[in-house]
Amino acid sequence: MLDKLSFSKSIYVLAPLAGYTDLPFRSVAKKFGADLTVSEMISSNALSHGSQKTLHMLKKASIEDPYSVQISGSDVDVVRSAVEILNEQDGIDILDLNCGCPVPKVVGHGSGSSLLLNLPLMGDIIKTMKETSNKSLTSVKIRLGFEKKNHIEIAKMVEASGADFIAVHGRTRAGKFKSEVDYDAIKEIKESLSIPVIANGDIDSYDKAKWVQEHTGCDGIMIGRGAIGAPWIFHQLCSGTREIDNKIKHEIIMEHFDKMIEFYGSHGVAMFRKHTHTYSKGYQGASVLRNSVNNISDISEYRDVIDDFFKNNQQVT
Repeated sequence: MLDKLSFSKSIYVLAPLAGYTDLPFRSVAKKFGADLTVSEMISSNALSHGSQKTLHMLKKASIEDPYSVQISGSDVDVVRSAVEILNEQDGIDILDLNCGCPVPKVVGHGSGSSLLLNLPLMGDIIKTMKETSNKSLTSVKIRLGFEKKNHIEIAKMVEASGADFIAVHGRTRAGKFKSEVDYDAIKEIKESLSIPVIANGDIDSYDKAKWVQEHTGCDGIMIGRGAIGAPWIFHQLCSGTREIDNKIKHEIIMEHFDKMIEFYGSHGVAMFRKHTHTYSKGYQGASVLRNSVNNISDISEYRDVIDDFFKNNQQVT
């Protein structure tokens, strides 16, 4: 097992989320307590065709250590080709196969949660990744099934195919992101496997994370949408403190903005608007702030406005 990803204690993982978990956001989550960060989902087709945009998405912050790259794919040869390309990239410790994405565009290509309908193919892809990769670990992200739950069968296939650990989103594909998360099913997977299991799905607070950890007995917690607008959840879990000081929130928000500008240049201002909207939820004067930043494109002016707002205001809900 990789020294820098020890499962001797429960680990906290930032889940991959398209459009959100880019390098700046991941670096902030990592700095403030995440044990592991994962790239946004990368298409093995795009990688094997040498897409420059896709290669840019592989970039990581220097503090992202260990670092996992998640790929999607439905063709063994294409996945092999993608892994060979990733083998040439330094700084990647883990390759993760997405077998859970419910988005129709991904499912329509036979990738993501579509693989849950063809377990032999899923197993072949995992084995191919494991055999081809020069990285330390291979992991897999799954759901509980496609239309119906067959989570134990899926999880056992993942383990038998050579995965070093597994992350489980506690819904079927049919459940998308709305149905109730089945934490009992995640617990059943944990009890059925010998490899580490990470629990995922609707973990949006310190108390919820602690409860899921206790209930499932899992080796880690993966947080995705619960970290958007609140990446300090990793600081809370890492430090073991339910309450979060406004100064820390302010520091995290400003760090995120600065990293966005550093990575994207002036375009980072427009890109940060959606984050400003999520960060300001529950703050008095949030709607005024949102309206004002929508008309600001200057870096220093934008920074001054949000710096003043988050320094001098607190969440009321």
